[in-house]
Amino acid sequence: MQGTVATFDAATRSGLLLLDDGTELPFPAPAFDASGLRLLRLGQRVRVETDSEGAVVRVTIPTMS
Repeated sequence: MQGTVATFDAATRSGLLLLDDGTELPFPAPAFDASGLRLLRLGQRVRVETDSEGAVVRVTIPTMS
């Protein structure tokens, strides 16, 4: 699933994504840390990986594997 970064706090490494269907989806620091990224920009497109319960486990740039 993909979305856009709506908020990102570099200090807490967490934020809020706006999915393509308009749903807001918060992500925790461990999901950001799992990406290997250093920073996210507002409006940046991201790919979201979730677990079986729907919790965000990884946020990456769509071009990353």
